[in-house]
Amino acid sequence: MSRINDLHTLDEQELSLHEPEPSKDAIATYNRVLLMQPDDYRVWNSRGYALERTGHYEDAVASFEQAIAIQPAFSPAWQGKGIALAKLTRYEDALVSFNQALKLQPGDYRAWQNQGKVLLSLGQHNDAIASFDRVLKLKPNSYKAWYNRAVALACLNRLKGAIASLDHTLRIKPTCYYAWSYRGMVLAKQQQFTEALANLDQSLQIRINNPNAWYGKACCYALQGKVEETLEALERAIVFSPNLCRVMANSDPSFNRVRNDARFQALIQHSTM
Repeated sequence: MSRINDLHTLDEQELSLHEPEPSKDAIATYNRVLLMQPDDYRVWNSRGYALERTGHYEDAVASFEQAIAIQPAFSPAWQGKGIALAKLTRYEDALVSFNQALKLQPGDYRAWQNQGKVLLSLGQHNDAIASFDRVLKLKPNSYKAWYNRAVALACLNRLKGAIASLDHTLRIKPTCYYAWSYRGMVLAKQQQFTEALANLDQSLQIRINNPNAWYGKACCYALQGKVEETLEALERAIVFSPNLCRVMANSDPSFNRVRNDARFQALIQHSTM
């Protein structure tokens, strides 16, 4: 199974934030305050987080840059800028911002977490593991750090280590559905299909509308040549994430044994069975 890292993108976690959810009027309020206090870097920073949380990533970057121009030593603005840049998939630039945040505040586990996630996106898996290890020194019960560490290990084909990290994740948070899904995928990669399916079913018990788990089940069944079960699980995955699941299934070698089935082709070509 070659798509273990692709599946991670289906349930990509939010990058850690310092600010609470913005209200509807938060950005307008910040704008009014800034008309009277244009040099208040904290308001520019809060405005940046509000813009980021509402999907206005370019505007968020500009707002964080205003905060940084006024107070270059304000770590939360560097981190906010990194978060918004990462959402724009400008990972190299995001990494620069997170590195600066960590120079200013090396004890902030959230900045290490965010740095690790960007390194993971850049394919720098060993460096990502080092970042997640720093998180765990500061916050040993961070289930997200254990999970992200597992993803990085799996990308390096260090599957036993990935399982061990996922076990830590699930001891801390047994209801972490995406950790159950990912554990199932790692087990499937080792052809431990019975346990893999049990893990994927556990994920679905927690969250039924979970494309990772349905796609993982489809892979498990396909690798065993179980055509009907494959089609049923893949159809469920496509319901919840149609574009990404179709793109992955189209080239995923896990489905080679069922690829010539007309029903499989209909599923991945936006047709009905």
